[in-house]
Amino acid sequence: MAKVRHSRFTAKKRLTVTLVLSILFMLTIVLLMLLGLGIFSLPMTTDDSSLYDLTSYRRMASERGRLGNRGEKCTQVLSWEPRASIYHNFLSKEECEYLIKIAKPFMKKSSVVDSKTGKSKDSRVRTSSGMFLKRGQDKIISDIEKRIAEYSFIPIEHGEGLQVLHYEVGQKYEPHFDYFVDEYNTRHGGQRMATMLMYLSDVEEGGETIFPNAKGNISAVPWWDELSECGKGGLAVKPKMGDALLFWSMKPDATVDPSSLHGYLATHVIAV
Repeated sequence: MAKVRHSRFTAKKRLTVTLVLSILFMLTIVLLMLLGLGIFSLPMTTDDSSLYDLTSYRRMASERGRLGNRGEKCTQVLSWEPRASIYHNFLSKEECEYLIKIAKPFMKKSSVVDSKTGKSKDSRVRTSSGMFLKRGQDKIISDIEKRIAEYSFIPIEHGEGLQVLHYEVGQKYEPHFDYFVDEYNTRHGGQRMATMLMYLSDVEEGGETIFPNAKGNISAVPWWDELSECGKGGLAVKPKMGDALLFWSMKPDATVDPSSLHGYLATHVIAV
């Protein structure tokens, strides 16, 4: 008799489990139908981890910024050697003016990095003025840093603080590489993989970012006739307020890219 009672108990238990599983299965089917019809949607996370989720990339890239409207945005592939793209309306007019405003009181003569000590030093190859902003200095700066991470797919913590530069008429930064070729800097600071240049003002003439070693037809750019004589010496990008230029100093195989050599010459005042 004890065995019979045990069998009945086991049968009831199995029936209960089967009923629960059937209910869960039916609820799953209903949920999938609601999702498919768009009647119900799953909540999206809003923490910083969503920055690196590919499903959030298009949504976040199209959002209005904290300061001003960035207008219609589009991406233009400029070159494959070096790898370079232009993001039109990356910054709003208000963001550009804000960066200039907070940086202006602290501008100093620009320097270059010493290959032996890793410290900054004065050089005649770079005559602009500039200053560094602290990473995450305020909410607006944080927004811009997050946007750079979204477009470049490089985590914020792997980047340097924003640097604001100003070029007066005749000032320059002779052609140079952003990557390091010396052992000291690569060992102590790591290698620079890419650079994002954000143009904060328009200019009538000059101020182009020029890649003299770029491969391809340099005169194919639609703004060729608007370039200065200096700008026609290589693949050149004409400054436009709010646009951003992303170029890579390293190739996909992690070797440095000599075609990323670039420089600036201002025939009119420019802030980048």
